[in-house]
Amino acid sequence: MSLVELIAQADERGLAASGLACLDRCVPLLGGDDEILRPVWASLSDGAGAEEWGERLEQARGKLDAAGAGDEAAALAHRMLEAAPAERSAAAVRVWADACSVASLQIHRLLDTAEDDAASVDSRREGRTDGMSPLVAAELRRQVTVLEVLAGHGPAGLRRALEVSVEGRRVLRAVVSRRSRQQG
Repeated sequence: MSLVELIAQADERGLAASGLACLDRCVPLLGGDDEILRPVWASLSDGAGAEEWGERLEQARGKLDAAGAGDEAAALAHRMLEAAPAERSAAAVRVWADACSVASLQIHRLLDTAEDDAASVDSRREGRTDGMSPLVAAELRRQVTVLEVLAGHGPAGLRRALEVSVEGRRVLRAVVSRRSRQQG
């Protein structure tokens, strides 16, 4: 199943986790630490109240806003953060999750030193993966994995989704670090 189809079929929690995972993997571009979005992740658990999502998201925004936006990749990550809906309704998080998916793939495409043959990331999301660059391919796999885990395991899949996100964040942090050393 393509990423576009998985997003179309995801429930509210899956969509919120999908968007949050994309944002979480891009935190290195926003100057945030590895724990900054952990409270937002916790708001997706069964025991969390509906209002906790918005409150915890706002707290994270306040901490990450200080980082500002730098290059195009950082600007895309900043837009993901700003676009996160305060209310975790299915309609709002569906639009956000879809936009985060595109933005995160585009960020990985911008940071990849290898060329990606596709004109846009949309074809990648639809399942056309020939000539895909390694960093974009890995991000696409992570996005698919998060949605599949949550679709198959519901709230119990949150831990695995977070693990996938942490792995991706480490990769992106290494890419950003290497890039800054080469430019500096």
